[in-house]
Amino acid sequence: MAVSIEDIKKLRAMTGAGLADVKKALTEAEGDFDKAKDLLRERGLAIAAKRSDRETSNGCVLVKSVNGFAATIALKCETDFVANGADFIKLTSDILDAAIAAKAHTLDEVKALALGEGDVQAAVTQRSGITGEKMELDGYNVLEGDNIEVYDHMGKHTLCTMVQLNKENAEVGHKIAMQVAAMKPIALDETQVPQEVIDNEYTVAVQKTKEEQIEKAVEVALKKAGLNPNHFDSEDHIESNQGKGWITADDVVKFREIKETVSAEKAASLNENMINNIAKGRVGKFLKENCLVAQEFQFGNGDKETVADYLKKQDKELKIVAYKRFTLAAE
Repeated sequence: MAVSIEDIKKLRAMTGAGLADVKKALTEAEGDFDKAKDLLRERGLAIAAKRSDRETSNGCVLVKSVNGFAATIALKCETDFVANGADFIKLTSDILDAAIAAKAHTLDEVKALALGEGDVQAAVTQRSGITGEKMELDGYNVLEGDNIEVYDHMGKHTLCTMVQLNKENAEVGHKIAMQVAAMKPIALDETQVPQEVIDNEYTVAVQKTKEEQIEKAVEVALKKAGLNPNHFDSEDHIESNQGKGWITADDVVKFREIKETVSAEKAASLNENMINNIAKGRVGKFLKENCLVAQEFQFGNGDKETVADYLKKQDKELKIVAYKRFTLAAE
């Protein structure tokens, strides 16, 4: 049957689908709007299933605070072309508005919220059918209470943060939200860093320190033998430098003998107390760089100070209660 342009416009307004998709669905449904909507929804499900293994590295991240309830959410997709589309951004915004209005606390709650003629998950699936790309929701974080500031980094909808203070100070809250965006802390302070993270950093630091001590011993031995350590810093360089005539085959043999012998001797004689102290120092540096209040504040007046120092300078009682951060970038 022939499909009128009025019906096409009507269904397009109802679903947001493209003209060609709407026309095809109406034609197959012989003008039945409910059946046509089902066909569009089925197409979205089919595309979602077919592209389930695709990576959704692009998307739209939004943040908003309303009457003491703030949230971030990300609608992820495959390409920046789709991510930058007005309809895609509007859908993300509509989902966030619904989540905040319902004061949803989990992503599963958000997916089940009513939106349009179905629920949020159905709307995402339908948009997937329209664009032909895999889409999924992620990055749902919530803060509740007073004194919350939100920040969409450079207004690009790819990185958003929320910060809650114990006292009202919008300017400071905004700057701390920018700090969180720029410096990507893993915890508010050392007490909130999981012990397993600290233990892992210590293990890595011990291993790295031992490797450095052995490497230094080998370098000293090579120099004493009249060999330039830089000529032997990788197998590729050894091959290249030998081809250039900078080192000989005998030099390579000599290097390997020295490395094997000195490495074994140094590994057997390492000072464990020194290794542990260096490793503890590295863990301390890690915590200082990754705990928000201990980080160097990036948005002051040129003074070198920590975030905690900056807060104290503004108000001795001012503290950060909590923060949230979500980004699409691989970090």
